[in-house]
Amino acid sequence: MMKPAEQIQRIRAGTVDVLPEKELIEKLDTGRPLRIKFGADPSAPDLHLGHCVALMKLREFQDLGHTVIFLIGDFTGMIGDPTGRADGRKPLEREQVRANAVSYENQVFKLLDRSKTEVRFNSEWMDTMSASDIVRLCAQWNVARMLERDDFSKRYAEQRSIGIHEFLYPLIQAYDSVALRADVEVGGTDQRFNLLLGREIQKAYGLDPQVIVTLPLLEGIDGRQKMSKSLGNAIGIAEQPAEIFGKVMSISDVLMVRYYELLGVAGSASLRSSIENGAMHPMEAKKRLACSLAERFWGAEAAQEALQQFERRYQQRLVPKDVPRFVWPAPVSASISLPQVMKECALAKSTSEARRLISQGAVRVNGERTTDVHHGLSSASGEILIEVGSRKICRVIFPQPARQGA
Repeated sequence: MMKPAEQIQRIRAGTVDVLPEKELIEKLDTGRPLRIKFGADPSAPDLHLGHCVALMKLREFQDLGHTVIFLIGDFTGMIGDPTGRADGRKPLEREQVRANAVSYENQVFKLLDRSKTEVRFNSEWMDTMSASDIVRLCAQWNVARMLERDDFSKRYAEQRSIGIHEFLYPLIQAYDSVALRADVEVGGTDQRFNLLLGREIQKAYGLDPQVIVTLPLLEGIDGRQKMSKSLGNAIGIAEQPAEIFGKVMSISDVLMVRYYELLGVAGSASLRSSIENGAMHPMEAKKRLACSLAERFWGAEAAQEALQQFERRYQQRLVPKDVPRFVWPAPVSASISLPQVMKECALAKSTSEARRLISQGAVRVNGERTTDVHHGLSSASGEILIEVGSRKICRVIFPQPARQGA
């Protein structure tokens, strides 16, 4: 096993906080494999690139000889993580949480070493806790300290509702560290309060407190908010290679550099200077990023196929021969909204979903990207090609009004 000083250097790379670093050195000095905890609530069926920032750090710990505990919060998933929320999150049903949890378990080993990973569910201990156990846990903290958490304090100041069950979420997350006897817990910067609370709860139960490692948050493809399935701005690691490729190609040049850096893509150290001095065109850099990510989850052959499909569709402007056709049911005398057309030809489940896809830059009309949710289509065009992402495409045909006097 690598010496503690060398391990610290690797662990520290790419992190925001290692707290307290002195305690981590002491734990490493014991020479035993440490227990590294990472929790994920199965609020959606797929892991995404935002999770990968933490998963790659966990893999580093494994490469250094430590054990990773991938904790699936099937119990806390029924509460709903309030982190960063302006309102309470709707709790999920147990069956939905369980189904999502199975999906998580199948995906996580795309990045982690199965032989050095424990997959656990916090229902293991939470389902067996008595009411008195819960009261004892709640007695370790108080409302004033809980309101120090940024999102809770904002909601309280704005007189927004805070459910009592939402206070339970960080306490249960902290107790998970007790049940698992975690030495280190890894999470995003938005989890800092919860991770530090884990230290306090471990001490209250007579355990050595965990060291916390926080990591930067990866923005979604909209470039504004953190990547999240619920916000519709995520790239799922289980998505098809062409879909991953298409979404990566839609991000901004600035965000592309951040993806290189946070996702550990080869060449990230020299990327910025290569673009600035003209040695690499941003489009080429983005294709390399898309290929690298598609290959990471699906293999080199699938990544190359996704690249070729993209180049045929968007650079060579070659439209597949078998594009589905949708004939509009009647002549249209004026323009019609793009979201309405997308709904009618099954490119979106609803007009609201269509507007979201358009605003995210996922929609092209006759090869040109549009982000205007009020985009109107002229029936006079006769035929219009609409593409959503890299996989959905439809040729919409508008029948022309009969000419007067014909």
